Amino acid sequence: MDYFQGVSIAKAANILYDGNITSRTITFQDGSKKTLGIMLEGEYELNTVNKEIIDIQRGTLELLLPASDWKTFEGPASFEVPENTKFRLKVHSLVDYCCSFIKN
Repeated sequence: MDYFQGVSIAKAANILYDGNITSRTITFQDGSKKTLGIMLEGEYELNTVNKEIIDIQRGTLELLLPASDWKTFEGPASFEVPENTKFRLKVHSLVDYCCSFIKN
């Protein structure tokens, strides 16, 4: 899906790591949420509350989940991060991404 219709978009950006990761939250009519954002090159540690599906439009990164090895993703690609999980990223080139939050 290249476009989202019938959504509300937050004016204020979500800013992490001094602006190296930024996103904006979009809310759908059914109340579900996604973020659209950019990650600059660097290493980051993040954590989830809900399960997340991260779709990379372009760019390259490595993902490290608990009890796993580093895995490389180059856009277009996607991966899932389980709920309540701390994970690490090594971003090798600017990543344009969409993150979907899946509530159980």
